Amino acid sequence: MRLPIDTFLLDNGLRVTLSEDHTAPLVAVNLWYHVGSANERLDRTGFAHLFEHMLFQGSANVAANEHFELIQRAGGTLNGSTWLERTNYYQTVPSNQLELALWLEADRMARLVAAMTQEKLDTQRDVVKNERRWSVDNQPYGTWWEKLPALAFPPEHPFHHSLIGSMEHLNAATLEDVAEFFETYYTPDNAVLTIVGDVDTAEARRLVTQHFGSIPRGRGRPPLPEMGLPSVFGDWRREVVADDVMVPRLFLAMRAPVLASDDYYPASVAGAILGMGRGSRLHRRLVREQQLATSVSAFTFDLAKGSDLLIVDATARPGIAGGSLETAVGDHLDRLHADGVSTQEVTRAVALIVTDLVTSLQSAQSRADKLSQFATFFDDPTLVNRQLEAFQRVTVDDVNRIARARMGRDNRVSLLYVPREETGGEGQSSSGVAQLETVR
Repeated sequence: MRLPIDTFLLDNGLRVTLSEDHTAPLVAVNLWYHVGSANERLDRTGFAHLFEHMLFQGSANVAANEHFELIQRAGGTLNGSTWLERTNYYQTVPSNQLELALWLEADRMARLVAAMTQEKLDTQRDVVKNERRWSVDNQPYGTWWEKLPALAFPPEHPFHHSLIGSMEHLNAATLEDVAEFFETYYTPDNAVLTIVGDVDTAEARRLVTQHFGSIPRGRGRPPLPEMGLPSVFGDWRREVVADDVMVPRLFLAMRAPVLASDDYYPASVAGAILGMGRGSRLHRRLVREQQLATSVSAFTFDLAKGSDLLIVDATARPGIAGGSLETAVGDHLDRLHADGVSTQEVTRAVALIVTDLVTSLQSAQSRADKLSQFATFFDDPTLVNRQLEAFQRVTVDDVNRIARARMGRDNRVSLLYVPREETGGEGQSSSGVAQLETVR
């Protein structure tokens, strides 16, 4: 499966990727800004996510929430998302509404600051604070999104702090802070625009140039601090969180090769062998055979700088102690580290990954997102056409080399949630962990 890809660069630095597909009369418009929580000041955490909300509050020619109304009225869907390394805004519309989507994105890129008001900032700040309350603070296991990166990355690292931010920092945000953040990061030379679907490439070029071409370049964004890290933690670190939960849940992270590096592919295959689907090692053994867990999975964050994380997520069965679940996961990782994997396991994992990738690329919006990802991080959207071959080249020796290097006891971080009444025994884990911090 090879996607047709055309790229061009506007004079103001906006990188544009086009991929024609006339299967359905739809077009996906996907705009990535190369800014995420990693780019925030440490006294303004949560700013990237707050900004995602602010961008739907209108611009010079668009009223608050009108972006949603216009796209939905045209028969389209839209949303945005924030991550550690990027923020993206995406919409899928009938192909005859392409210009509407482009005009809306261009208007807020060029003319958002003029429409900012204290009332809009206060409203969206409250929305984000409520989102934090519901999805993090008052959600069972919800704090894992900030506790795990805080354990896995040192305090000075840009990935260490909370993606959603602190209440204190959100309260301190001013209109001047918002305008400065926008003028620094929401500029054409810090963005990638991807258009996928039922479009004519020449017409799409004309429309993009018409609507985005006059937007001035930015002043340049501040460089990130040093992102490099050792390939392993050096020990097994652990935090136990006593929370209002019914059963224990474990998030165990290992440092892993960054996205699209040579070793990323065998590491991803190793993760799939561990926890992708019902035939994976951990599901078969922890859920079906030992009956210690009700669910288990393994996945990567797909970070492109410094270090990625390979994470095992396991939820205990009622009546199973958190320490028992953690010990069992550790034992299975020890086994993979020491004994390696089989050819059959690699073949199955590669097939699952390839099937999942091909299935996701059937969607115009997913295709646009992948193209934006590779264009943003590597300035090469054509990398998407080399992913299948990269996974299919992975061998048993490749996976075993990664397992030996990255899956030992010197490269593990455990974040273990337990019911409050279980905390008393959690300090006595038998898993050989180097550090213990109990949070009450």
